[in-house]
Amino acid sequence: MNNQNFTTAILVSQSPAEVFKAINNPKAWWSEDIDGDTGKLHAEWTYHFADSHRCKMKTIEMIPGKKVVWLVEDNYFKSIKDKSEWVGNKITFEIFKQGNKTQMVFTQIGLVPAYECYNVCRDAWTGFIQKSLQSLVTTGKGQLRWYDPS
Repeated sequence: MNNQNFTTAILVSQSPAEVFKAINNPKAWWSEDIDGDTGKLHAEWTYHFADSHRCKMKTIEMIPGKKVVWLVEDNYFKSIKDKSEWVGNKITFEIFKQGNKTQMVFTQIGLVPAYECYNVCRDAWTGFIQKSLQSLVTTGKGQLRWYDPS
């Protein structure tokens, strides 16, 4: 069985501080349907997408310009048998200088191919990170609707 955690990355010209700031504003790149203070250490906050996905998160680590970690405390998927997939997962954003650029590596520790939601979640995270978050970092505006829902 493949136990590889899902990961994706972006490489941008902006500084680690700018990338860190963008990560901590998921309302601008992940969903406007987020309640709570996402940019504060130990803060708990919620995310939801229509009636199909909702989760309760806690920001458990913040190292300015270097790292952000969210803990999934509770989760619900409408169309997945195991409604609690993601519970206990850590979502990490690691920021590195790479020459004159900044690399951000996103990993969801626990999101593995054995999960029923893996393919959908992989595709969604890839879009949110590589399209929406990257756009927020490089242009100041995320692309919350990067996907075609039809």
